[in-house]
Amino acid sequence: MSARLKLTLSYAGFVMLAGLLLLAAVLVFYLYFLPNGWIITDGNFWINRSLLVRDFVPFMAVVIVFLLVFGLLGGWVLAGRMLAPLTRITDATRVAATGSLSHRIRLPGRTDEFRELADAFDTMLARLEAHVAEQRRFAANASHELRTPLAITQSLLDVARNDPERPTGELDERLRVVNARAIELTEALLLLSRAEQRSFSRDHVDLSLVAEEAAETLLPLAERRGVTIETSGDAATTSGSPALLLQLTTNLVHNAIVHNLPERGAVWVTTGTGPGTAVLTVENTGEHLAPPLVATLAEPFQRGTERIRTDQAGVGLGLAIVKSITQAHDGTLTLAPRPDGGLRVTVRLPAHAGHAMGKSKYVSG
Repeated sequence: MSARLKLTLSYAGFVMLAGLLLLAAVLVFYLYFLPNGWIITDGNFWINRSLLVRDFVPFMAVVIVFLLVFGLLGGWVLAGRMLAPLTRITDATRVAATGSLSHRIRLPGRTDEFRELADAFDTMLARLEAHVAEQRRFAANASHELRTPLAITQSLLDVARNDPERPTGELDERLRVVNARAIELTEALLLLSRAEQRSFSRDHVDLSLVAEEAAETLLPLAERRGVTIETSGDAATTSGSPALLLQLTTNLVHNAIVHNLPERGAVWVTTGTGPGTAVLTVENTGEHLAPPLVATLAEPFQRGTERIRTDQAGVGLGLAIVKSITQAHDGTLTLAPRPDGGLRVTVRLPAHAGHAMGKSKYVSG
């Protein structure tokens, strides 16, 4: 049976039960509480209880039939009105199942359980639509980025085939560079997918130690570019993947080194704690950045080409990976331009309860 039919039978059954109880109460009154015989009052009259009961029984049958019909019809109408919002939600679900996520229920009326369900469904559809659009855009960008090194490789091989006398040393070097870029992009895409799927185990991680490790790893790159790295701050313990959080910090420090001043640049890495959070901040000197440009830097394949050289472009996934890892750890990522030029990136992650406090200091140049 459908839900409407079940509700109709329930309403009709309740009306029938209430009517039967009322009629039974009247019948009991006739049988046991109504006097039988002469009633002495100002105007004496005779009550024949058996006659009243005999006449009341057919009347009860008529009332019961009426209650049955009234309960079924009224229950059917009431059930239809009650289930009308559920029908709209079901229709919206069928539309969404066809792949159209732009449809919304927008249930009118006062707030009740159905309105809350419809609003929650609309919110879910909006998030799914945004997620699908982002995934499609990401897939298109990834396909384009992966096609570029493959096309370059094909062109180099065609040139070599058409010119057998051409020295192979230059071809080998260019193929190595293109292949390295393709491998780097593929690894970045895999890391991004792993972070988005949250397929990792959680351990206690001290962001101050992670910051020091990332700074030590990238110190040779900073020295080649004339950039100094300074890390400082308190111990900041969170719960998450040590490998992913190290990748997050490494990406931030690498980005700060590469997108810096040509000489005498600086990078500051600080850690600390806030209300229930572990905070990692990476700042770097550099050119003045427009806020609209900063707002797009965490999107996949956005390299900020207005301010960097072609040899610094990378694969355009550094800050996108940082954003994905941050979200996978239930944290927040904030990017803001520094007043003196450069960028300030702040990552806030849920702090691990009972984290130890300490100091760490590391300076390189």
